[in-house]
Amino acid sequence: MARRSIVVYMAAIEVCAKGDDAMSTIKIAATDGSGSFDCLVVTPKTQAPTGVVVMIQEIFGINAAMRSLSAWVADMGFIAVAPDLFWRQEPGVQLDPDAGQAQWDRAFALFNGFDQEKGLEDLKATIAAARKLPGANGKVGTMGFCLGGRMAFKTAAHTDADCNVSYYGVGIEGMLGDAPGMKGPLLMHIAELDKFVPPAAQKAILEGLAGHPKVTCHVYPGVDHAFARMGGHAWDARAATIANGRTAEFLVKYL
Repeated sequence: MARRSIVVYMAAIEVCAKGDDAMSTIKIAATDGSGSFDCLVVTPKTQAPTGVVVMIQEIFGINAAMRSLSAWVADMGFIAVAPDLFWRQEPGVQLDPDAGQAQWDRAFALFNGFDQEKGLEDLKATIAAARKLPGANGKVGTMGFCLGGRMAFKTAAHTDADCNVSYYGVGIEGMLGDAPGMKGPLLMHIAELDKFVPPAAQKAILEGLAGHPKVTCHVYPGVDHAFARMGGHAWDARAATIANGRTAEFLVKYL
């Protein structure tokens, strides 16, 4: 289903069409003056003002999976904006997690070289720009996967995002000290058999966030990390459908 591409009339943002009217790319200036980074934008067919969801990548860049997820968000009636968080190391990374060990090795090298505080600043800049996009209603949420799930926790604690969704975020057990300052509501999807978030880490997360008024956690039994990546090695249709339904209701409520 075709979607209209957007034209952005903002000094800090430059639009570059991507060959059809389904997706476009904008550039956003980094707040530290070091350059600018690309963001994939997918807009819904509706003309009514709507909320924006900042899509936060896995360690594989803005690849086919992230483009599909962004299209899914647009199909729900929201504007999807996916910033390239690895641009400071290598702009335009698109890796395939199902294409062999070399892709994983490159992804982990990028992950290990990623400056998360700089990434958070880039997400803040993306959120600010997203509020002013044509067709936006001024409300912005974030949704992240893996590394992006971790960064969604950080956006909940350190930005003015209206809501945040974390799918199988990694390393969150070490960030629980940020929880008391949580600003926006956070929905967390946790895979019971996540090889990157072992049982002890999950226990710490669930106990550390128990009773938090802004955080809702769901654990999905019998599934592994990346269970919601359609077609991937860990894809689980049942768990993904349940998680995605909860996400849809959450976004509708806050955006």
